[in-house]
Amino acid sequence: MDTQSDDSGVASVKTFMEHLADLRTALIRCAVVLAVGVIAATFFAPDIFRLLTLPLVKANLDPAKFLKILDVMGGFNLAMLIGILGGLVVSSPLMVLFIASFAFPGLTVKERRAVVRFGGVAALLFVLGVCMGYYLVLPVTLKILLGVGRWMGVSVDFLTAYDYVIFCLYVLLAFGLSFELPVILVLLGSLGIMESRQLRSARSYSIVFILIFAMVITPDTSAFSQIVMAVPMILMYEIAIWVMWFNERRAKSAG
Repeated sequence: MDTQSDDSGVASVKTFMEHLADLRTALIRCAVVLAVGVIAATFFAPDIFRLLTLPLVKANLDPAKFLKILDVMGGFNLAMLIGILGGLVVSSPLMVLFIASFAFPGLTVKERRAVVRFGGVAALLFVLGVCMGYYLVLPVTLKILLGVGRWMGVSVDFLTAYDYVIFCLYVLLAFGLSFELPVILVLLGSLGIMESRQLRSARSYSIVFILIFAMVITPDTSAFSQIVMAVPMILMYEIAIWVMWFNERRAKSAG
């Protein structure tokens, strides 16, 4: 049996089989919303694909001429790729909610409040990172990469649509996840796992790690995309230090 606390602080007990039943319910709900999300994203796959080709237009390329499908199954594979990944993105908020409903009874009231408080901020920063990758990084990165091909004397006449979508989703996901750094740090601070003084003492090492991370995670070797990813992460690292320091001071004053 496992002991868990409710909102009133009174401990309640569930048996192992009851926990398994709750887990099964949560997983079934996740599977259902994922299936609905995949179906919906597949239905709108042509519209999603058109959105992903807009950075090509900003790079002065015609998507209708530059992107090609080279085999019979190419169109189907492209639709399934967009449908599965798009469905995962669309259904992820509800999936997180269902998983949280299973995990929350095992958390303390303080931990629940911390998770809920930072959940909305995490979603906002993820969207901000994706938007930066979409509007700023992708067009410039495409120009740089195609320019390198021409500099090497290789004619870049077309790309396969499947590879292009994979590349775009990789960039967007990388920037979205990189913007989650301050949320993770502040959440660890709110749970008492980390303190602001630890972040300050590790600042120089963290900056080096961020630069290496940006160099590895960006899909090209250009300094532009690496700087565009590294600078916001360093700024958000500093913001996380100050937010944690403020929360620590407020907790001491309240105590």
